[in-house]
Amino acid sequence: MKKLMFLFLLAPAVLMAGPKVKIKIRTSAICEMCKERIEKNLTLSKGVKRAELDLNDKVVTVTYDVSKTTFEAVKKAITEVGYDADEAVADAKGYEKLPSCCKKK
Repeated sequence: MKKLMFLFLLAPAVLMAGPKVKIKIRTSAICEMCKERIEKNLTLSKGVKRAELDLNDKVVTVTYDVSKTTFEAVKKAITEVGYDADEAVADAKGYEKLPSCCKKK
């Protein structure tokens, strides 16, 4: 009975979720602190389901719900925290808040 009730309550949330898209964005991330900052900021962004940054190639893979956010909004979230996102340059205020080890040399 509990399982049936759980499925009944969970079904509307699953059905209301929009289609998911996976994108890759090149960043200016340098270290583990950059990785943590970008992933945390993205996962707190509306519609973002998952974010994983590979420091070897400096590319963040983001899975998001297209009914809740856009590609441009995801890139903006990265730039606002102080990192470049593809051709979009990091926001100056966000960049200034970064620790010195996370700034471009």
